[in-house]
Amino acid sequence: MDQQKAILRRLYVIFGLLMLFALAVGFKLVSIQVVEGKKWVSKANSQTTVYKNIPAVRGNIYASEGSLLATSVPIYEVRWDSQVKALTDELFNQEVDSLSIALADLFQDKTALAYKKDLVEARNSGARYHLIKRNVNYNQIKALKEFPIFRKGKYKGGIIYHQQNKRKKPFRVLAARTIGYEREGIQPVGLEGAYSQILSGVNGKRLMQKIAGGVWMPINDENEVEPQDGADIITTIDLNIQDVAHYALKKQLELHSADHGCVVLMEVATGNVKAIVNLSRSEDGEYYERYNYAIGESTEPGSTFKLPAYMVALEDGYVDIDDTIATGKGKYQFYDTYMYDSREGGYGTITVKDAFAYSSNIGVAKLISQHYGKNPQAFIDRLYKMNLNKPLGIEIFGEGKPRIKSADDKSWSGISLPWISHGYEVQLTPLQILTFYNAVANSGVMVKPKFVEEIREYDKVIEEFEPEVINPAICSKATIKKVKEMLEAAVEYGTASNLKNSNYKIAGKTGTAQIANAKYGYSYESKVSHQASFCGYFPADKPQYSCIVVVNAPSRNVYYGNLVAGPIFKEIADKVYATSVAIHDELAYENHSSSTRIPVSKNGALKDVSKVFDAFGVRSKIQSASEMVISSTGTEEVVLYGRSIKDGLVPNVLGMNLKDAVYVLENLGMNVNVVGKGTVKRQSIPNGYKVQKGSTITIELT
Repeated sequence: MDQQKAILRRLYVIFGLLMLFALAVGFKLVSIQVVEGKKWVSKANSQTTVYKNIPAVRGNIYASEGSLLATSVPIYEVRWDSQVKALTDELFNQEVDSLSIALADLFQDKTALAYKKDLVEARNSGARYHLIKRNVNYNQIKALKEFPIFRKGKYKGGIIYHQQNKRKKPFRVLAARTIGYEREGIQPVGLEGAYSQILSGVNGKRLMQKIAGGVWMPINDENEVEPQDGADIITTIDLNIQDVAHYALKKQLELHSADHGCVVLMEVATGNVKAIVNLSRSEDGEYYERYNYAIGESTEPGSTFKLPAYMVALEDGYVDIDDTIATGKGKYQFYDTYMYDSREGGYGTITVKDAFAYSSNIGVAKLISQHYGKNPQAFIDRLYKMNLNKPLGIEIFGEGKPRIKSADDKSWSGISLPWISHGYEVQLTPLQILTFYNAVANSGVMVKPKFVEEIREYDKVIEEFEPEVINPAICSKATIKKVKEMLEAAVEYGTASNLKNSNYKIAGKTGTAQIANAKYGYSYESKVSHQASFCGYFPADKPQYSCIVVVNAPSRNVYYGNLVAGPIFKEIADKVYATSVAIHDELAYENHSSSTRIPVSKNGALKDVSKVFDAFGVRSKIQSASEMVISSTGTEEVVLYGRSIKDGLVPNVLGMNLKDAVYVLENLGMNVNVVGKGTVKRQSIPNGYKVQKGSTITIELT
């Protein structure tokens, strides 16, 4: 009996516990359905129904003359609702074959039989959002609307298409890196990134439902919030000049098998960047725009930095351009380190202007060391006052930081001052150097480089960008006048004399720097490569445009700025000068009748030139006896000047015919590469340089 009671007690306890559990479950069910019902319904809906962004059409990017540089092209995704009520089995079976053939013919991606199989399976499975094709263009959409079944439209034929926008550059490689791009999760690049908020517009909203397969399908036919298209930006870039600059740079990079290079052309008064090119060699040997070197690559500029160095000394009144400097025989020791000039035997004692024109490293280094050796910070401070240590603050992301170290810097040494004076132990980007040269051309006013002129909405200007002055006067007017004369001298008779022409004057400075590749992380085969550059402006008497050309790591034994970068500058300048009416005055009438009847002769061998003039009865006068001569045609006679050819030194063959030039150069043990026909106008190795037996010299004839 006691045992029976014990069993009953246990049953009652178990029953009670079960009742309590049932009550708890019931209470929780009521709580979920009544108290928390809205919360869980909302959460369930959020997993299957959500407002999705409808991207606005991104604004266009235009060149200054109206050419389209970047635009959004509509791309569509096509789907099919196989269960629309109007699409009967009879109609489907009757037209599915024709539809399959049309789709296969349009997209050329699979057979008509494969398309039919997909459509039949979608129909049998009850698919309401079956994918037909992604990345369909507008013309293909127009064709689809005429296909069997689809021609009946969305509600009778089941065709559904959604527009997306894909960014396109109509001119592809031209200014590609400066135009740039914006991609999710990646640092924005170029103008696309800098003006993203303006170009993007405002996204719309559309209610979408998640269906089988994780696909999102619109619930309503219309958007809940319509997107607002982005505004357009009008850049400063002139597409015609951009094209010339691009192919001029590409041609020289290929000629010298260089690693990379850049060009920037800028309006002097406004800072408007009319052309900017950045090309680098890929593994296949072709050149592409992959990095904006002009804006982002900060390196030691070399001799183009001599301009601000001389300006400091002129501004402080330590020297004048007619003062002399003893440069010696091309080799000079600063502490335990030797400095060299590129000319064999040096330049001797020359004026400040000539030291600049001939780009004497020793000249500028001795001058700066003499006057600032006891107080190097005074030299650095003057450079700072000219804004050379400050970024330009341009809108495009990624500007390289300039570096001009202070005299109290830990890395400062006894040779820092002379080395800084000719462009080492400092770092600047090509655009920063150009901005400084542009300030000289602009009478001392430094303006910020500008890439965008206007912002427009539907052809209505909503914002204009005026020139921005960074520094109203980098130095005195007197100093500007003197350095302009020095820059002109460099082209008239100095290192850039190959750029001189009879149509207009160019002013500028060559640069040839050695770059320590490991220091900058480059992957060239050599530990040291060269950087050839030319920076200047034109026309020199009334500057309208400034330009910088930088070529990195030319690898065919030609690396001087005048020979590698100079021709690019000249080709661009010639094009701009020829096509810009406002750049020069109206041509005055000229009498083109010849002032002399004596024919003009090429330079060459004395015996050949004399023989020709004797045959025509032309009086010739030998000014100095030499195997090779330079002829000067006067009104009554021809004067023949001797042309000195020294053993072991590269001779001057400019003006010679091909036969004589090849004879002279090959007799010195050089290999001659000939480009063109006619008279020698350029030689890749300047005269006066030491001959390297077996080396190759390129002569250009026109």
